[in-house]
Amino acid sequence: MEIIKIEKLNFSYPKQNRKVLSNINIEINEGEFILVCGKSGCGKTTLLKHMKPEITPHGNRSGIIKYCGIDLNLHREVTTASEIGYVMQDCNAQIVTDKVWHELAFGLENMGVDTETIRRKVAEMASFFGIQGWFRKNTSELSGGQKQLLNLASIMVMEPKVIILDEPTSQLDPIASRDFIHTITKINKELGTTIIMTEHELEEVFSLADRILVMDNSEILCFDTCQSVVRELIETKHSMFNSLPTPTRIYKEIQVGNKCPLTVKEGRAWIDNFININTLNEITATIDKSTLKNHENSVIELKDVWFKYDKNQEPVLRNVSLKVSKGEIYCILGGNGAGKTTTLSVISYEKKPLKGKVLVNGIDIKKYKNGSLFKENMAVLPQNPESLFLFNTLREDLLDVYYNSNIDKKEALENVIEISKIFDIDTFLDQHPYDLSGGEMQKAAMAKIMLLKPKIILLDEPTKGLDIYAREELGNILIGLKKQGITIIMVTHDIEFSAIYSDRCALFFDGNIVSEGAPKTFFANNRFYTTAANRMARHINVNAVTCKDVIDICKSAIEVKE
Repeated sequence: MEIIKIEKLNFSYPKQNRKVLSNINIEINEGEFILVCGKSGCGKTTLLKHMKPEITPHGNRSGIIKYCGIDLNLHREVTTASEIGYVMQDCNAQIVTDKVWHELAFGLENMGVDTETIRRKVAEMASFFGIQGWFRKNTSELSGGQKQLLNLASIMVMEPKVIILDEPTSQLDPIASRDFIHTITKINKELGTTIIMTEHELEEVFSLADRILVMDNSEILCFDTCQSVVRELIETKHSMFNSLPTPTRIYKEIQVGNKCPLTVKEGRAWIDNFININTLNEITATIDKSTLKNHENSVIELKDVWFKYDKNQEPVLRNVSLKVSKGEIYCILGGNGAGKTTTLSVISYEKKPLKGKVLVNGIDIKKYKNGSLFKENMAVLPQNPESLFLFNTLREDLLDVYYNSNIDKKEALENVIEISKIFDIDTFLDQHPYDLSGGEMQKAAMAKIMLLKPKIILLDEPTKGLDIYAREELGNILIGLKKQGITIIMVTHDIEFSAIYSDRCALFFDGNIVSEGAPKTFFANNRFYTTAANRMARHINVNAVTCKDVIDICKSAIEVKE
């Protein structure tokens, strides 16, 4: 039985001629797990918001959306509020109360449910989600993974028929992300709840969905089962194939076997079917012989840094020491709450260390006065890029960089147009920054800080919300900056991006660096905190870290076998 039906849906935002949704026709059956994917700005989030009346965007719309066979807009507000749940990308944006148990009860209280029923439902949901251990905690004390799980539990307590999730794992570390997706799958399989989810990171979730809806340029490219979508993208040679899981991308390059693997498990079995293990001593992965830089003249140095937010709390940073050289891309990885973002805040002197020293270009950070730390020296991309935008159009926001500068208006505008083309946001200059998709806003924020021409760049989750194409563009930009001698320190959950583009990676745990090294060595030494390519092929070559490494091994193995 269909639960949501969309017929001939067209939509454009106010004062915009471009359609964000064009002739959308889909039927979603009760209990299905639907994965929606596509490039940033293709209309995924806008489509999802149209299925939730309370957050449907304002604009020019035509077409019909039906829920349970009735026009969505004809349902009572209490029905759509309780039966259609929505989990946002930002795990902080949805939390409205101070305590975990308050948050769980909030929706039921607003529906007028009696106290006894609320207590029973909250207890049941807390047990289902394993929240008992932090049931009475302050919501501000939770990690990103716990917050997103709480958001989901707060919706599930109202017993929705449909849950819509907009890139819910974008701010979660890889392990928390897998746990969250496992919970979503459990809800779908055990409770029969319909799941509609958008995601750029398809590695874990792709094979779990019943059907995949691929969008391109505001239209539906295909809507079918996993294997059917893979076949169509291969046959049409569509660039969206590059977003698919690692085993699938490797299979495309090798073209051996009749069935394309979708998961690491299937990928390992697929490799074992055609690789002769005895020939592996003749095959080596293409490993970069990169040497670590000499850190005697470090641009950034932390010496035994300690930090805590409150004197009564445990330290967030514990004796952190690191050195980053000129022209180096240094990636900081680790779980939510490990201290990664706090480290960037200490380096930018947004937060002052409790003990230890922070040196920038060999100078104690305390000696930088009157904004000299940032003037053509350091720039910061925050985890939430919305904080960088203050004006009604993106053009005004980018031009604001030159406020009180010596650059004339004509040159400033030329610079803005040039950087907008580099980041592929030139068509959005007259739009309000908040009307951009998550990926488009991330690119706009990056463009804004690049106009400052910094020598040191601190990036907090720069690939968040970016599709595979935008990530490649960002990676190439970072490599170009590195060649100019610009130093980049990046906090990220994107393991594959780190493996390809960084010079060094560091793993944070419990407020300190527990391991550090060149990416190939770093990820080869990790069992769980590593790339999907490494998990797929480490049993034949532990040094295979990227897709290219595995592809090279497979091609060599086929040649040796022949």
